[in-house]
Amino acid sequence: MGDLTRLTAAELAAKVHAREVTAVEVAQAHLDRIAAVDGRVHAFLHVDHEGALASARAVDEALDAGQAPASPLAGVPLALKDVFTTRDMPTTCGSKMLEGWVPPYDATVTRRLREAGVVILGKTNMDEFAMGSSTENSAYGPTRNPWDLDRIPGGSGGGSSAALAAFEAPLAIGTDTGGSIRQPGAVTGTVGAKPTYGGVSRYGLVAFSSSLDQGGPCGRTVLDTALLHEVIAGYDPLDSTSIDAPVPPVVAAAREGAAGDLAGVRVGVVREFAGEGYQPGVLAAFHAAVEQLRALGAEVVEVSCPNFTYALPAYYLIAPSECSSNLARFDAMRYGLRVGDDGSRSAEEVMALTREAGFGPEVKRRIMIGTYALSSGYYDAYYGQAQKVRTLISRDFAAAFERVDVLVSPTTPTTAFRIGERADDPMAMYLSDLCTIPSNLAGNASMSVPCGLAEEDGLPVGLQIMAPAMQDHRMYRVAAAYEVARDAGAGRLSDRVPEVGA
Repeated sequence: MGDLTRLTAAELAAKVHAREVTAVEVAQAHLDRIAAVDGRVHAFLHVDHEGALASARAVDEALDAGQAPASPLAGVPLALKDVFTTRDMPTTCGSKMLEGWVPPYDATVTRRLREAGVVILGKTNMDEFAMGSSTENSAYGPTRNPWDLDRIPGGSGGGSSAALAAFEAPLAIGTDTGGSIRQPGAVTGTVGAKPTYGGVSRYGLVAFSSSLDQGGPCGRTVLDTALLHEVIAGYDPLDSTSIDAPVPPVVAAAREGAAGDLAGVRVGVVREFAGEGYQPGVLAAFHAAVEQLRALGAEVVEVSCPNFTYALPAYYLIAPSECSSNLARFDAMRYGLRVGDDGSRSAEEVMALTREAGFGPEVKRRIMIGTYALSSGYYDAYYGQAQKVRTLISRDFAAAFERVDVLVSPTTPTTAFRIGERADDPMAMYLSDLCTIPSNLAGNASMSVPCGLAEEDGLPVGLQIMAPAMQDHRMYRVAAAYEVARDAGAGRLSDRVPEVGA
């Protein structure tokens, strides 16, 4: 059979559906890989051995009975970010506040994965309540980057990206509030897509910032990511922000792009995201990728989006404000952690003790920022002004997309930094999301695809491709064409990950 963990999701699905290999064998191979390497990587918070094998057996039984596959990904394993509710596994959001909590219901994304026959291996590590860019803020310890175990795998979805890069899973689900799918994808050499806001249901996604949060697909190839996108996307009446419209044809676009022709496609290079403060190796890889797009027939022009430079401060007022509201539900009264309830304290005292013990430093920092920004006398000066900036950023996108089909930039200003390097410098940490935040504020589609390794450290660099809202297929076409050209000489970038365990 060879090493099943090295195959793409599309390749695995083809073998399972042709009965060349069983879904149980595929699941077991990945469970064995997790057992071999995750002690060093720490991508998973919970591994569901029995549940994964039971799901795989169900797929095999259906196929053996002559039934058509439930989806193009039936029988393929997946790592699920621990921010989506699962009725048969703990959902902790990387926080002591929810340690051991098993929800009574599945998120819509979870349900759609199960209905598609996707085999959920377990829940992946993350920055607490999705607040961070390094997965160092998890209450259960940091995840490590398989390219260099002394470095971060990005955040907040570093567990999902690390699981992909370490070949512990061929597919993963993440969430993206300010870059938490794309930034981990960039620094681990994997693919991550943030769909149009409202394109994937948020029902059962534990909220951080409700106007920004968006679940999305992660993979090692563009096609795998597109296949997963179509499984999880689509209208959901349980989510009031869900878009009642057909899912963009992302799989067809990825297959079209793989033919390698971008003639007629107009690509805009964002001037504001390729200047001072960027690591030289990142800029070199990015500019080489742009030249590759030009060689594929794309028309490349420079585009200015001047208000993008205000995205970072606007985001760090809007997101904490919404977080301070959303996290008020963790009050020690209904579920989750409860501290100090010995009968001698008031409800307010128990709540205060619980929140002190249950929330980590970054979550407390953002709650305090958000509460201040929403307070009487400051709302208009901070939150209100930030929302006005958000409008200006949306207008920049609209003007740019009148000229071009997609926008491109580096996904992150640097490659993966060392664990602990920015732990005491929140501003340096926040700058990791400099290029990704505008798409969250505007709600349009955006993805990261690997574009080589930086010369100075040999670590992965990401190319960010941005498309208009509900035009997600545009970015998949460009990403797939670039990916094929990138791999034509050197082979798959993912195959160059250093071995992280036996």
